[in-house]
Amino acid sequence: MDDSSHPQVTTDCLICIFTYLSEEDLIRVSSVCKDWHDAAETPWLWRRICLQHWSFCNLAALGSEHDTCSWKRYFLRRSFLEANMTKGQTGSYTCKGLRGHTGKVVGLAYLYGNSSHNPNLWNMEATVCSASTDGTVRAWNIRNGELLWCTPVQSPLTGIICEEQHQVVITSDSNGLIKTWKGQTGKELGSFSTSSPHCTLLQYSKNNDWFLTVGTSQGSVHTLTGFTLTTKSRVVVCDSFKVDLLLISPDKKWVVAGTKDSSDIFPKVISSVSLTSPSEDEDPLCQSLPVTGCHAAVFLPSLPARLAIIHQSGSFRNKKALTVFDISTKKKKYSSEINVQQVESFPLTLLSSESQILLEAKSSDCIVLASGQQLWVYSLKGVLLTSFSDHILPISSICVDSFRVVTASQDLSLRVLTWKNSRDNGVTLESRFHLLGGSHTMSRGFTHVACDYSSVVASVEGVDGKDVLKAYSFTS
Repeated sequence: MDDSSHPQVTTDCLICIFTYLSEEDLIRVSSVCKDWHDAAETPWLWRRICLQHWSFCNLAALGSEHDTCSWKRYFLRRSFLEANMTKGQTGSYTCKGLRGHTGKVVGLAYLYGNSSHNPNLWNMEATVCSASTDGTVRAWNIRNGELLWCTPVQSPLTGIICEEQHQVVITSDSNGLIKTWKGQTGKELGSFSTSSPHCTLLQYSKNNDWFLTVGTSQGSVHTLTGFTLTTKSRVVVCDSFKVDLLLISPDKKWVVAGTKDSSDIFPKVISSVSLTSPSEDEDPLCQSLPVTGCHAAVFLPSLPARLAIIHQSGSFRNKKALTVFDISTKKKKYSSEINVQQVESFPLTLLSSESQILLEAKSSDCIVLASGQQLWVYSLKGVLLTSFSDHILPISSICVDSFRVVTASQDLSLRVLTWKNSRDNGVTLESRFHLLGGSHTMSRGFTHVACDYSSVVASVEGVDGKDVLKAYSFTS
């Protein structure tokens, strides 16, 4: 029979038909014949599939369409990695014990990680820095468990944060000395003394300028600029009470500062301009929030300045509520005021009165709350979306990103939960698996946890006073 009498389906028609196929079927049809293979390998098809699965893809990591890092390979590699992170089976990840500290780990942070919004699947190296009461900062390559550098011993450290863009590490010690360190080498860059045994650290950038705001145990807030830590301003927030609540809004216009030590003091909203570019003739632009007894607070992502805060409800010390405020500027004829508008408020009847409260935001309308052994997910309207009781001892730390939630507990386990979008129920959280931290005879439990897209790092409190880091790296 002469095949020339039968019209051939063009490549464009095949590509149009293949848009109705799942990725599994697309792979199957590619083995039918050469024409179908060529159509099924079209980069546009795989780009479409990638963007349907993930809102953000690291386009820079793909290279040109002729490189080996194609849209299809990106999809297969990222899907395989997420499957490993969802199942948590033996062989889907490696675990490294990072040893070297001779004291208690007071904090850890990613200096360089793999963004959950825009992961680079071809370079998943990550560096984590840890600070300890042994007076040292240590930087680790967590995939191979290598110590990259260690600072000279100083006074016991009390806090650490990292700034990834400029690769800078910031620490505070028990004498109130703030220091900056070069992330590549651990070389000291600058220092500033607050004379405070407790400091809370907040780093941010505005108009390409680098700032560090420090809350002290005397109730003041210092704002410093540059890696050498030059003083810009000092503002008293809560006299004689330590500032242990310090946040900056996503639009970088507002700093919220307050204390968890007093049930009678109002947290304050301060214009960041008043801190970074203070005027000698004017007082800082500042406004109190209409709540007291603050326990936890978080700015909601992807919105300019929407703050969720857990606070004491009325005159009852054991009753708590979560209230959401929008913060903006109200223009007057000759000046400006801070406008604080309540958006939502609802009681939190499930919270224990004694336990530490941890609060994070997954999105602009979904918040995660932990206290005691419990984990809850609420909508911004106060609807309880789901809750979990996976731990048998209190949760000590949580890490939340767009893919998962990781909880660390004193029961020496990490619980991994993943987000899922349901057509019927909207955003839901599913408990997946747990990671163990070691022997209970040698350890007291996890104290801190941090994660990026392809790894989880947590600190384990040792019974001998020497804490250890556990690094879990998932394979792609």
